[in-house]
Amino acid sequence: MFDDNLKRTILLEHYKNPHNYGLKDDERYHLVHNASESCIDDIKVQMLIEDDIIKDARFEGVGCTICFASTSIMTDLIIGKTKQEALDIINEYYKMIDEKEYDEDILEEANAFDTLSKQANRIKCGTIGIHALEDLIRNYEQ
Repeated sequence: MFDDNLKRTILLEHYKNPHNYGLKDDERYHLVHNASESCIDDIKVQMLIEDDIIKDARFEGVGCTICFASTSIMTDLIIGKTKQEALDIINEYYKMIDEKEYDEDILEEANAFDTLSKQANRIKCGTIGIHALEDLIRNYEQ
C-alpha cells in the first residue's frame, strides 16, 4: 500500500511529533504501564471512555521509533470510536502483524507496519502500546 519512503516518513513523523503524547492529570482516565524486558520501550498509556466511546487516548514514556509511531497512529485511529470498533481496529492490526488477511482501509497509516512481521525482534516494539490500549479497553470498567 505504501512505498518504503512513505513508510519511513510516516514513522519518523509520528516518532518526532507523536500525536496524543502527554498524560492528563484527571482521575477519570485509566492508566496502563507497559515496558519491554529487552529494549528501551517503557510507556504509560491512558484512556478516557464515556458512554462506550473512547473520548481520549494518550501516552508518554521512552521508546524507539516503532513503539512511538505505532502507539501514536493507533491512538489517532481509536479516538472517537466505540470500544468494539477500537477492538476491531486493533484486531486488524494484529492480523497484519501475523501476516493474515486484514482490512487495509481500516488501518489507514498503520499500514506502514505491514512488513513488521519480517523483523521478529521488532514486533514487540510495534505492539507494546497497542497491547496497553487493548488492555485499557477490555478492562476499563474494572
